[in-house]
Amino acid sequence: MIGVSPLELIGSVAEDQWGVVTRRQAERLGVTRKTFENLSAPGRPLFRIASGVYRLAGTPLSEHLALKAAWLQLDPGTFAYERTFEQGVVSHRSAAAVFQIGHLPEQTHEFTVSRRRQTRRPDVRLHLRRYEAEECKRHQGLLLTRPARIAADLLSEREDPGAVGHLIADALRRDLDQPDVVARSLAPHALNFGLRRGDGLGLLRWLLELVGDPVIDTWLQMARVALQIDALRDPPSKSSNIL
Repeated sequence: MIGVSPLELIGSVAEDQWGVVTRRQAERLGVTRKTFENLSAPGRPLFRIASGVYRLAGTPLSEHLALKAAWLQLDPGTFAYERTFEQGVVSHRSAAAVFQIGHLPEQTHEFTVSRRRQTRRPDVRLHLRRYEAEECKRHQGLLLTRPARIAADLLSEREDPGAVGHLIADALRRDLDQPDVVARSLAPHALNFGLRRGDGLGLLRWLLELVGDPVIDTWLQMARVALQIDALRDPPSKSSNIL
């Protein structure tokens, strides 16, 4: 771009990525390797926060910056706004931490990828699963699994049911997800908890009862009505038994 310096080009990307840019992204902008090395030399405006990931000096310090840097590393040549679940999604405890729901500490940076891959980072854990687009959402510039999917994924990992119940209650209380969507996500796990196969509403009820939130009855009624409406719309052969 005529008249625009390499640092300005980098800044235009970093502004939309929590003050962070990758070396590969800079290359896409036309910044040469030598120029980038000069800009990231000691005392210069770019400083390394992870392999191939740099923060622009003077930008506001962002929450979960280490997680964001690790997420960018999954596909360092792709800008944050371009990413889909194909490039990896923040999931499990990490997604819960970003949403600030539940009380599960983030022990590692957790991502879900759609094809098998490995990482050398001991603080990164990769899960293998292909999500539907509606199971993910953008939040704070990141692509995360939505709370309903987080709850289901944590149950798959045999997470403490009470902790999952708290996470669900927090999400519903803050309107981060809908009760019927949560019930549908939980349905495949119902049998594992002694409920009839596909009884997502029953599992939602049980998990919320572990928490004892006073709004439980309202949430369950909302889920029941929405699921009944959906069942009436679906052909009988496809109707769910989570009612």
